[in-house]
Amino acid sequence: MKYLLTTIVLIISISNSYSQSAEDKVGAWYMFDATNRVADKWSVKVGGEFRTFEVFDNMNLLFYYLGVNYHLNKKTTLTIAHCYLDIDRSYSIAGESHLYENRPYEQLSYKQETFKLPLYHRLRLEHRFLNFNHTHTTLHRLRYRLGTKINLNKTLFFNIRNEVFANLKNEVFTENRFYAALGFNISKTNNIQVGYLNHEINKSNLNRFQLGLFIKTDLRKKEK
Repeated sequence: MKYLLTTIVLIISISNSYSQSAEDKVGAWYMFDATNRVADKWSVKVGGEFRTFEVFDNMNLLFYYLGVNYHLNKKTTLTIAHCYLDIDRSYSIAGESHLYENRPYEQLSYKQETFKLPLYHRLRLEHRFLNFNHTHTTLHRLRYRLGTKINLNKTLFFNIRNEVFANLKNEVFTENRFYAALGFNISKTNNIQVGYLNHEINKSNLNRFQLGLFIKTDLRKKEK
């Protein structure tokens, strides 16, 4: 636990040294993710995110999602899901109101081990239906994530990943996310992660503190 507390204090301390613009401050992403196994091949995924321009202030985005996973085998999972986003643009753009987005997606996840290093891949196709000031826009994009989880002991682990975004129209590559976190196992299936996210988007370079709670439950009936 002391490692998690030290990481939180360090990131918050760094945030105080940044200038006063939204892009230069260290903001935060607070995450909750739950995967509930309901059958041998099926699970339900729910979660949400709360994003801020500063670690404890100035809300930027609310993000909710619900999905269904089909576990093809131990290494491969197929997912369909729907996300809803409420993005507050008034903090950075004077006079602008909220942007609302409905975002269904299809996803393929794959795990492997290379030279004893665990790797995970995630390929996602998103369909973005945007509503801003009563103007509706439809966009599509691909996302590819490559990451690894390195166990330090039974309690602590590192989670490191990078994700590339590719738009299917206009400018193709306008976004990239690099994430590194220290994870703390609170049980065999549940963990807390405290980390740093570097978010490059539309020529802006954002630094974000990230705190996440990840839960897995098994709702299958147990044999007596």
